[in-house]
Amino acid sequence: MAQLTFSIFVSILGIAYMAYGKRQVKYVPLLCGLALCVYTYFVDGWTWLVLIGAVLAALPFFVDG
Repeated sequence: MAQLTFSIFVSILGIAYMAYGKRQVKYVPLLCGLALCVYTYFVDGWTWLVLIGAVLAALPFFVDG
């Protein structure tokens, strides 16, 4: 149940990144948002879910695009 809640939260963050990236015409937030929406279907285990989610959520702040 906790993984499902985490996946929903990450997907909401991904939707927000996609909307921002589309509105500002920035590809890094757009692609990170898409990846945040999809990666939870392919990754199993808390450690990888949190690590990949944190990297994808922080990437638009460090990569200009």
